[in-house]
Amino acid sequence: MSKPHPNPWIRWGKRLLTALFFIMVPVLLFMLVKNLEWSEVVQALRSFDRPTLAACVAITTASFLLFASYDLLGRIYTGHHLPARQILPLTFVCYAFNLNLSSWVGAIALRYRLYSRLGLGVAMVTRILTFSLITNWLGYLILAGGVFALRLVRLPEQWEIGTTALQMIGVTLLLVAASYLLACRFARRRSWTWRDHEVTLPPLRLALAQAGMSMCNWSLSSLLVFLLMPDGVDYPTVLGIMLVSSIAGVITHIPAGLGVLEAVFIAMLQGQASKGAVLAALIGYRAIYLLLPLLVAVVVYLVLEKRAKKLRQKSEQAGRLKTEGA
Repeated sequence: MSKPHPNPWIRWGKRLLTALFFIMVPVLLFMLVKNLEWSEVVQALRSFDRPTLAACVAITTASFLLFASYDLLGRIYTGHHLPARQILPLTFVCYAFNLNLSSWVGAIALRYRLYSRLGLGVAMVTRILTFSLITNWLGYLILAGGVFALRLVRLPEQWEIGTTALQMIGVTLLLVAASYLLACRFARRRSWTWRDHEVTLPPLRLALAQAGMSMCNWSLSSLLVFLLMPDGVDYPTVLGIMLVSSIAGVITHIPAGLGVLEAVFIAMLQGQASKGAVLAALIGYRAIYLLLPLLVAVVVYLVLEKRAKKLRQKSEQAGRLKTEGA
């Protein structure tokens, strides 16, 4: 376990940040719950048959297992020795909070807190976080680039960015992803230092694993929405809309993309499906893919905090015994 910092200002600063964190998370959770119409959630779930709901739960489980496995690749990349039994629940909690309450809470604050309590330093956690973010968006670049470049999704005519412009964006995304993979294979210089943090290119095999896992994960979340959509809406269309709405959600900085996802889907599925059917599918998606994992993650997080507290107490007790023995 990491030892308390000798500087009292830093020690009290960490305590203040911890207090702010424990205030911020309940507030964000309250805002999320307050903005949901639970009667609509229940009604939407009742409109789907049990096999469909079971398939959606299975897809959600597979997707979050992939999310959690990003940091297993990060362990290979960084060389730290935390066991998988500690990494998987930790990363699951981070992504469940991330998807619902923003990346500042899940991807950043929780990751630093939980990893540091397991003994990893700030520099190591930063490398893991950076690698995880690259993994997630590398798959997006390739998948979205291919979908947009092949014109598998068409934007409404009234949108300022037309289908041709979206196609050019897709080509650009593919070029960026290809540049990363080529650099991982052929770059002679493998490391750079930025603000005292070292950035190192992974080997090509690890980079390809990043791309494959992330592409599969983006595809799974879209598959879940597709299963909930009415007949007549094909999977490539749903995949393309999910990829477009993901960027819209990042730009707006709205936790869980509340309202953004619905607006994009309704606008792009005009004439293909009724507004009510689309909203029901998206409510089901939010309930199964976002809220259900969040509920589980809250319980897992409390368990992790309890375990970390016991480990810290044992470490402090061992330190006192060592001091008294000396």
